[in-house]
Amino acid sequence: MYRSTFKRANDSTRILVTAIMGIAFGFFIGISISSVHLRKISLLSSPVGNSFDVPVAESEIDRFSAEVERSPAVIDSSSGTKNLEVLGSIKLPKIFVASNPRGAESLPPGIVVSESDFYLRRLWGEPSEDLKKKPKYLVTFTVGLEQRHNINAAVKKFSDDFAILLFHYDGRTSEWDQFEWSKKAIHVSARKQTKWWYAKRFLHPDIVSAYEYIFIWDEDLGVEHFNADKYIHLVKKYGLEISQPGLEPNKGLTWEMTKRRGDKEVHMVTEEKPGWCSDPHLPPCAAFVEIMAPVFSREAWRCVWHMIQNDLVHGWGLDFALRRCVEPAHEKIGVIDSQWIVHQVIPSLGNQGESDKGKKPWDSVRARCKSEWAQFQVRLTNSDKAYLEGLKRNGKS
Repeated sequence: MYRSTFKRANDSTRILVTAIMGIAFGFFIGISISSVHLRKISLLSSPVGNSFDVPVAESEIDRFSAEVERSPAVIDSSSGTKNLEVLGSIKLPKIFVASNPRGAESLPPGIVVSESDFYLRRLWGEPSEDLKKKPKYLVTFTVGLEQRHNINAAVKKFSDDFAILLFHYDGRTSEWDQFEWSKKAIHVSARKQTKWWYAKRFLHPDIVSAYEYIFIWDEDLGVEHFNADKYIHLVKKYGLEISQPGLEPNKGLTWEMTKRRGDKEVHMVTEEKPGWCSDPHLPPCAAFVEIMAPVFSREAWRCVWHMIQNDLVHGWGLDFALRRCVEPAHEKIGVIDSQWIVHQVIPSLGNQGESDKGKKPWDSVRARCKSEWAQFQVRLTNSDKAYLEGLKRNGKS
């Protein structure tokens, strides 16, 4: 009887120990599987991998990795799907990259995007598949609806290598959808503003850096004898950084430099009225184009944009100062004669002005243009003087 009782007690003990060991084994297996699963989720959803490109000490990277606190993935109760959002905190390494753009010094260089473009993108699909073709050049017109047929004719002169951007000074944009190309164009609207006002605010060099050349044109240009692809070919052939098409000699002509030469492809110098040019390599005899239809390389535009004044919106005087942005200017600024245009001289924007002191709207606008030219010259002269005086103070010649 005693041996029988002892045997039953011993069997019960073995069963209990086996059960406890089984429970413990199952518990540790479960913990291990869960840990591996959470690690995958955490690595997918956290930016740790990308941050390793930051030039920091290895000990800092090790500490950064160790401080990642992993938490279970959030489950969307409505859809039953995992958001892969980790409920944890990551202590970021201290970053300071002096070569980053101003204000972005605390970002790892690999995430900094300092330039942009006007490429239109889809709302669906893979971003890498959005663009079938990237335009290489940018054309801007400052327009009112009354000149829509003229602009329609002009746009047809540009191939799909050119992106079209319209600045609307009359606030009417939707009516342009009568033209199929308008549905793919960029439209910016602000009432009664000039193209240089728009250019200063919407054509920052970092925004248009994707384009090799930028056309900043008026709306009243006849383009019957103009082909944009041939124009670009000649600009590249002659190495022009700033250019314009030649102007029809019999209409809307102000300067000899921009008059079309029938016997040339391109010209960079001219002869003006006696006494107008103190140096044959200086404006208006050379290194000069007008502001009605200029074309800039992206490198030249980066300089010119910084010279445009926020409050001097008509751009008068800018044409004489363009030579400051290229060197040698008399070889890098020119007129394309074989691709020429007609200046139709339609004061449509001028008519958007208001009467002032008994003057008609257009006369008031023109008076401001002349005033701005004088102010621009004063600012430029004073800036030159201040710079030279600064060199003298610092002992430089």
